[in-house]
Order: sequence, then structure tokens, then C-alpha cells
Amino acid sequence: MSPSFIKHFSKLKDPRIERSKMHELMDILVLVISAQIAGANGWEAIVTFGKSKIEWLRQFVPLKNGIPSPDCIAYVISRIPPKDFQECFISWINDVHKQTQGEIISIDGKTARGSRDRKNDKKPLHMVSAWATANRIVIGQEVTNEKSNEITAIPNLLERLELNGCIVTIDAMGCQTEIAEDIVDKKADYVLGLKGNQSSMHEAVEDYFVTAEANEFEDTKCDYVEEIDGDHGRIEIRRYWTTEDLNTLPQTEKWKGLKSIGMVERICEIEGKITKERRFFLCSIPADAKLFARAVRGHWGIENVLHWRMDVVFKEDESRIRKGFAPAIMTGIRHVCINLFQKAGSKLSLNLQRCKAAWDDTFRANVLLA
Repeated sequence: MSPSFIKHFSKLKDPRIERSKMHELMDILVLVISAQIAGANGWEAIVTFGKSKIEWLRQFVPLKNGIPSPDCIAYVISRIPPKDFQECFISWINDVHKQTQGEIISIDGKTARGSRDRKNDKKPLHMVSAWATANRIVIGQEVTNEKSNEITAIPNLLERLELNGCIVTIDAMGCQTEIAEDIVDKKADYVLGLKGNQSSMHEAVEDYFVTAEANEFEDTKCDYVEEIDGDHGRIEIRRYWTTEDLNTLPQTEKWKGLKSIGMVERICEIEGKITKERRFFLCSIPADAKLFARAVRGHWGIENVLHWRMDVVFKEDESRIRKGFAPAIMTGIRHVCINLFQKAGSKLSLNLQRCKAAWDDTFRANVLLA
């Protein structure tokens, strides 16, 4: 049986001219993905893995001319257009994963710090990703060279995603009227973080909740829920308020589908030191505090789960792969690997799964075929 992604990624156009090809593009992609699953992060490590596992790899791709050199792999990966890769990625994930009604889709950006090339004055890669929080898989990605360009990258990503019935969460950078409209037009809902980039709206929402709190919420129609977590000497209290009372807000008609506003208060105590944080949101969902809390918690997952895995398990920030499109393609390949591990369903930590994949041919095959 072939890995599920081969059918979809076979649509990728090979960036090389025909007469210069000793190794097929799919041979190289399967090699790199398999090596990443097994913990090989750089070109030399990928080749070393391939040479030691060539007969195993030939279950999936022919590798008629053996394992390509590090320079060959780097040359090919660095010339694959990210847009083409992302289209294949979304085609694949739409085939193997169906969104469920009310699923939280979190969108956030991450910078691969090691991809910065000072010698050639090249800024580090910044990738905006869409994360399905319940199933813990990446469902899409969009490349941008700077964090400030998330505003233009997010609409491009939204356009390609299947979002019907989902709740899309985005931090303050994506809190834009056009993005809210795009989400509603996709028959989805939004929970958008508010900060200074929408200063008048942010001030109005903050004023509403500060005034309501001063009156002990007696004269307001707010729904409320509280959560308490504690472990290893740490206590965290999270309080959520949400209301459909929008009368004090400016220019609400500009925000398509706007139904409610929300406030989250996080109080954290560690070894006697207490920190307090408040955040405010614009939402197209009803004023349901439990639903609002689920959406906000879901968005924290993209940082605490996806970004953490990319940095700590896949060592993305330590990678010195910098040439051409290679940083973007390798980030996409890491996303493929994370999804394959998740679909395989092992109870081991992701770090231990990568270790086991390095040692155990059967386990590695099960992940690749997930």
C-alpha cells in the first residue's frame, strides 16, 4: 500500500529539467518525509538514513538510482514553489480529514528563526498555519516573509480551507473587518482577539466590561464561566464573560456577523507570585460562555502544541536550512509528519514516537501509511 499523501503530492511539478533528473521527485519527497519521521533533520542525516533503510524505502518508491546526494536533495527541495506544495497539502488533508460541526480552527503565525540568512540579507521564514484543535492536525499553511504580512497571508489561507460550520480563532493581528467577512462568507464563525490595532473598538469593549465589573455585572446580560487548573505548585484561574449587548460599540456594522463580545481573565499563581492578564474578543458566535471558553482554549493550543512541537521535537529554530524555498518546504514537511503521527494514534509522546520510528521499521511504516 502507498502512503496516502503520494496521490496528492504526485501533482507537484518537478522543478528540474528532464535531462538532469537521476532521482524522481516522489522518491526524494518520500525519503525526506520518512527521514523526518525517524528524527533525521538535516540533508546529511537524511542521506545517512536513506542509505541504511534503502530496501525499506523501496516498499513505497522505486529509488532506481539509489539514494540522492545531500546536494541533490537540497537543490530539489529549495526549488519547489511553496504555493504548489501548500495546494497539494490541503488537497491531501481534505481527503483524509473531514471537519466536524463546531470544530475550532486556530490560525496563527510562527517564525523559523534559524532560516534567517544574514549573508544574503534574507529575513527568516514566517509561516501562518491553520490548526484543527480537536484532532491536533495542521489543515493548511501560507508563507509570508514578515509577521506584519499576516494580514495579507490569512485571507489567502482562508480561501483554500474548508470551514463550513467551524469556529475560526485568530489573534489580534488578524482582527480585521475584511478577515471577519471572509470567515462568515465561508459559512464559519469567528472569535478574534482585540488589541491596539483596533484601538477604538478595543477601548470600547474594555470600557464595557470594566464598567460592568464595577457594577458587579448586575445590570448586564453576561454569560459567565470559570475554570481552575493546578499542578506542580501552579494554580491558574480562567474567567470568561460574554455578552450580546453591542450598543456601546462603535461602527459594529463594519464587522460582518458580529454577535457578541468577550473578556478572558487569567490569574496565575506560581510559588506565591501572582500574574493577571485580560484579553478582549469580537465574536460571531452567540453569548455562550462555555463555547467562548472552548474557542479561546483551542487557540492557545496552536502555540502550546503545534509551535512547541515544531521547536522542541522537530528543532525547527535550530535548522540552518536557508536556501531558496527550502525553509518553507521543510516546514510543510514537518507539518505532514505531525499529521501522520497524529493519524497513527500512538499513545507515546511525539519525541518518543520519533525515536521509535528510527529504531522500528514496522512502526515507521505504520506512521507513513497512516
